[in-house]
Amino acid sequence: FMGSLVLSIGDQLQEQIRLLEQLLGSSSLNHRVDTSVECITTCLKQGLPLLVCGNGGSASDALHISGELVGFFLHKRHAFNVICLNANVSVLTAWSNDVDYKSVFARQVEAHGKPGGVLWGISTSGNSQNVIQAFKASRELGMKSIALTGEGGGKVGELCDVLIEVPSKVTPRVQELHLAVYHYICEQVEFHLSEVAV
Repeated sequence: FMGSLVLSIGDQLQEQIRLLEQLLGSSSLNHRVDTSVECITTCLKQGLPLLVCGNGGSASDALHISGELVGFFLHKRHAFNVICLNANVSVLTAWSNDVDYKSVFARQVEAHGKPGGVLWGISTSGNSQNVIQAFKASRELGMKSIALTGEGGGKVGELCDVLIEVPSKVTPRVQELHLAVYHYICEQVEFHLSEVAV
């Protein structure tokens, strides 16, 4: 009975194409992505940390980003200083159990963040409380911040230095567009750092 409520694969792909075309038509997208690449490149060139975080599917995206940059994306080179804040199960479970889940990323920003470093938070709604708290903590430390969100940007859009919002509020569609955006950013960061990383 669910069949009538779910788009066919063809319809879903058409929706992705429509959203990608809408994203391409965004006059500010290129500037925001280029600014993100510049922030991350400057940070990593100085050996400062890039901290990445998210929940659920966005946690997987954060892991994906850290994997591409600690390992390599397209070219073999030295590792970059990238830490995924949702990767440490002991910290996540201990802090969430003993204190609260809302501050679990902010606590790690306190531990690993440095002035001039970058926090890259991913939230499809832009309203994940632990991501919001992480942005607040990063601001107090003098870090730059990038938010990757769905349409509107939510509360993190008000707290970050660079907001990259994709034109949808449907979680799976947002995540599909996020992949294209962060793959491009990883590619550009690696390219710009290739001379110092070889």
